[in-house]
Amino acid sequence: MDGHPPCGKSPVRRVRELWQGLGLAELNRRGRELELLHRAMGFATLALVTLAPLLIVVAAADPIGHGGFALWLVDGMDLSGRSARALTDVFTPPRKVIGATSAWSVALLALFGLSFASSVQSGYEHVWRPTDAPWHRVWRRQLIWLVMLMGYLYAQVQTRNVLEGTPRILLSMAAGLLFFWWGPHFLLNRQIPWRYLLPGALATMAGLVGLRWFSYLVFTPLLVTNAVSYGPVGTVLVVESWLVGVGFVLYGGALVGRLLCERFGDPEASFRTEPENPEGTDAEQEEPPTRSRQDKV
Repeated sequence: MDGHPPCGKSPVRRVRELWQGLGLAELNRRGRELELLHRAMGFATLALVTLAPLLIVVAAADPIGHGGFALWLVDGMDLSGRSARALTDVFTPPRKVIGATSAWSVALLALFGLSFASSVQSGYEHVWRPTDAPWHRVWRRQLIWLVMLMGYLYAQVQTRNVLEGTPRILLSMAAGLLFFWWGPHFLLNRQIPWRYLLPGALATMAGLVGLRWFSYLVFTPLLVTNAVSYGPVGTVLVVESWLVGVGFVLYGGALVGRLLCERFGDPEASFRTEPENPEGTDAEQEEPPTRSRQDKV
C-alpha cells in the first residue's frame, strides 16, 4: 500500500467543495464587497432616527387608532405579553403628538425619510449596478417609495385587527412579496427586468420569516430583561438590533437573488443594464472623418 494516495477525500476538502459548489463562497465574497453588515447597521440607524418618528406621526394621525408603529414592531418581532407591553410603552405616541408637531417638523421628518430611502436605493444599486439615472427624478422615486413603504406598514397593522391565522399570514406574505419585488424595480428606474428581481423578493421574504422566528426565540425574553435592567434604553437597543437584522435581510436577499439569476438565469441577456448602442457612440465614430475634412479645408 506504500506509495498509493489515501482513498476518499478529507472532511475539510469536502466541506470546501460543498461551500464553493453551493455558491456560498461567492456570496461571502460579494457580501464583503457590499459591506453587508455595515450597510445593515446604517439601515438600522436611519430607520430608528428618521423613519420611526415619521411613522409615529403618521400613526398618531390615524383616525382609526393610535400606536400603529408600535403595533407594527410588535407584529414584526412576534412579541406578546410583557415584551409587547414593554415595547408599546416606549413607541406609542402621546395623544397630543399631532398638535405639538409643526409643519416645519413634518417637513424635516420627510426630508430625513428621503435620506433613508436614498440609503436603500444605494444598497440596491451596489447589488445590481444599473446605469446612472437623471438626478432630478431620483428624489421623486424615493418619495413615492417612502409613501408606499408607510402604506405597506400601515396595511400590515390593519390586517392584524381584521384577519388572523392562515388567511392573515398568506395576505401578509403576498403583500410583502409584491412590495419587495416592486421596490428595487422602481428605485432602480425600471432598468432591471421583473423576472430578475423575483428571486430576490422571495429570498427577502424567506429571510424575514426566519428573522421573525429568531426574534421570537431570542428578542422576546431579551426585551423583558433589558426593559427591567435598563428601562426604555434597553428596549431601544433590542429594537435597534432587530432593525440591523432587517437591513441584513433586505440587502442580503437582493444579493442572493442576483446570484441565483446569474447561476440559473440567462447569462447572456442578463444584467446588461448598459444600452447596446449608447447615445454618443455614433457621434464619436463620426468625429474623426469630420476633423479630417476640416484639416483638408
